[in-house]
Amino acid sequence: MNQPQVGATDEAGAVETDTAERDRHASREQPPAGAGMAADIAEQPGVFTDVLDNGATEIARIAKIIAERRPRSIVFTARGTSDHAALYGAYLTEIRLGLPASLASPSVVTVYDARPDWSDSLVIAVSQSGGSPDLAQVVAAARASGALTLAVTNNPASRLAAEAELHLDVRAGHERAVAATKTYTAELLTLLLLIEGVRTGTGRLETAEAAALDKLPELAQGVLDNAGAEELAGRYRFASRFVTTGRGYAYPTARETALKLMETSYLPSLAFSGADLLHGPLAMTDPGVPVLAVVGSGPGGHAMWNVLSQLGKQRADVVIVGAADVPGQSARLATPAVDERIAALLDILPLQQLALHLAIERGENPDAPRGLKKVTETV
Repeated sequence: MNQPQVGATDEAGAVETDTAERDRHASREQPPAGAGMAADIAEQPGVFTDVLDNGATEIARIAKIIAERRPRSIVFTARGTSDHAALYGAYLTEIRLGLPASLASPSVVTVYDARPDWSDSLVIAVSQSGGSPDLAQVVAAARASGALTLAVTNNPASRLAAEAELHLDVRAGHERAVAATKTYTAELLTLLLLIEGVRTGTGRLETAEAAALDKLPELAQGVLDNAGAEELAGRYRFASRFVTTGRGYAYPTARETALKLMETSYLPSLAFSGADLLHGPLAMTDPGVPVLAVVGSGPGGHAMWNVLSQLGKQRADVVIVGAADVPGQSARLATPAVDERIAALLDILPLQQLALHLAIERGENPDAPRGLKKVTETV
């Protein structure tokens, strides 16, 4: 008769106990999915305060240098999320400064080895990390052609910051999640202060502009506290795709929202200006395709009303982001009625929260999207 192997049984039990204890310990150390992105989003009012209190003097100094150089055009270059901040900067440039603005394609320099003449231009490279080689090459080519060059980054020690003649630190601090949130809005605020400072010629803001921006951190906190994005995420957890849209200063918000949904929830998301949406893509909208429409209280928002009317005829599932209450809307993520330039810094906040909660609802971890890393090096 086989006798029980008491020693072996005890050893196996001890191993199982040790393994279970290690698993429990690891689960205690591992933060829940989305904790990093949630923390980054929550820090944005504080980042705004830091930029306004501690970054504004340097921004004003750089703005004065630019005003004295009197560039005939401003060329932006960027990738990913920062490309949407650059698009916002282009709107500011043309509307507020009356100067032509464009977004340079880095491949013109890096792939085709072309050297455009940017001698009368200001070339602004916008990059969270400052680590992408193609942007550094564009800045080097622009500087060699005689352009005034400026890097706007979250890393003063980066290659891009060293390559440019001038540099502005967006002061967002360490960002935990791969998906950029607070660095994006810090870039927006830095560009807003810069362009408005160039506009005055002194680098300093007009009194009304300064007073409006003083309220920004408090307004941002209010939006984050009352967004309603988590409830909306539960509603759309089974959506197969999204459409995002806006006009003017809201268009970069629409594009950034689409990117956040794609990189955190892996949902196909198409961004269109309101005008472009009417030129064909409107046909794909129906009750099964959620449309996130950013509608401000200024000219860009007013230009969206015809778009909303056409979406209504399509019986589209429209979520309004902004201060407007639109007849027929399915839901609204409310933000304050402020100048459209400032609204761009607020409207994105509940949409970041929506991307966060939607990813979690779908069982994903928005802190670490598959196949992505924080610094993307392109050539």
